Amino acid sequence: MRNAKPDDGVATADEGGEADVIVVGAGPAGSSTAVHLARRGLNVVMLEKSHFPREKVCGDGLTPRATRALTRLGVDTSQENGWLHNKGLRIYGGREEPFELDWPELTDFPPYGLVRPRSDFDDMLARHAVSFGAQLVEGAHVTDAILDDRSGRIVGVTTKNGSQWRAPLVVAADGNSSRLSVSMGMNKRDDRPMGVAVRTYYTSPRTNDDYLESWLELWEGKPHASTLMPGYGWIFGMGDGTSNVGLGVLNTSKAFGSTDYRALLKRWLENTPEEWGFRDENMVGKVQGAALPMAFNRQPHYGRGLLMVGDAGGMVNPFNGEGIAYAMEAAELAADAIAEARSRGIGTTGAEKALQGYPTALKASLGGYYRLGTVFVKLIGDPRIMSLCTTYGLPHKTLMKFVMKLLANLTDARDGDAMDRIINALCKAAPAA
Repeated sequence: MRNAKPDDGVATADEGGEADVIVVGAGPAGSSTAVHLARRGLNVVMLEKSHFPREKVCGDGLTPRATRALTRLGVDTSQENGWLHNKGLRIYGGREEPFELDWPELTDFPPYGLVRPRSDFDDMLARHAVSFGAQLVEGAHVTDAILDDRSGRIVGVTTKNGSQWRAPLVVAADGNSSRLSVSMGMNKRDDRPMGVAVRTYYTSPRTNDDYLESWLELWEGKPHASTLMPGYGWIFGMGDGTSNVGLGVLNTSKAFGSTDYRALLKRWLENTPEEWGFRDENMVGKVQGAALPMAFNRQPHYGRGLLMVGDAGGMVNPFNGEGIAYAMEAAELAADAIAEARSRGIGTTGAEKALQGYPTALKASLGGYYRLGTVFVKLIGDPRIMSLCTTYGLPHKTLMKFVMKLLANLTDARDGDAMDRIINALCKAAPAA
């Protein structure tokens, strides 16, 4: 077993080792967890099956909620550091002209969002974790948990090449399929919503844009003469000559399992102006898809020494499909619980109580909001209700400001305005997801 870190903090997958905590996956969930743990003085190893830089299916757009989480990680989100800033949402739906809604001026959140390609974003965040002392192991494809014969607790993991990495606590941040969580008996819940997102890039004159663009009316074909799908489309300018264009569809639609989403993306874009450039001849790369596991669809988030963070724990916001912000927030909560458990002595009753505090904190923070989200996706899955919303709700700007705060989960916890108080009250009243 090798315990020492190389000078650059990046090791090969040929060797095993030991640590205070093993983090499986070095996406936003895993790298954020590693940063917070390393800052708390723990020896952390991140095992990433791919090699950086690597591509991920994502809209590449981040709301102020994610901006705040990055700031808490110590990441410089300035434009000078390669980030594109945006000042709000441009929302299409219910009328021909879109609404441009600036991000709300709040105490709890910054007034700007961000854009950065995931291939660069994930690489940057993993190196950020290394800069705080975490060890990154690339090409380490975790296949199985190592369990203690007597207690059944996880005490390490095995990789595809046979290497063993051992630690008293393990974090599963290995995405939607989360092979590690499944091996520990933590399976998905069928009573939670699931989405599918597809996206690609186009060279486009709309590459420079101060707003993230959201299309809340997603027609299967010609607008107002075809089926209205329960989902949304997006167009995010990347500032490099291209735009990230995609759509997300929820499983509350009867057509969810039988829809060709790549064809749906093409049909939707055929309704956009020709001069925007969203046609096959301007496509850069392939149309790629990914699942969106929502509303804590895999639980419990802690058990037998394993904590789940990010998509592994189904932490995507059912209102808007955002996952990165919530993965980073959960990472901090997980690190708090792990650091407290370590201070009490891993294996003691006190340490176990500290670890059980992680799912409790998650539910307190997001449980009510996610419960509202599950109700929301069921409602818009009914074409009649969806039609009423788009006809009578979307055209009203004041209502859309409320909807933006609700969908993006941007409110002040204290001393907010009337909209904030209503949303916060609804979240508190709803039973935790």
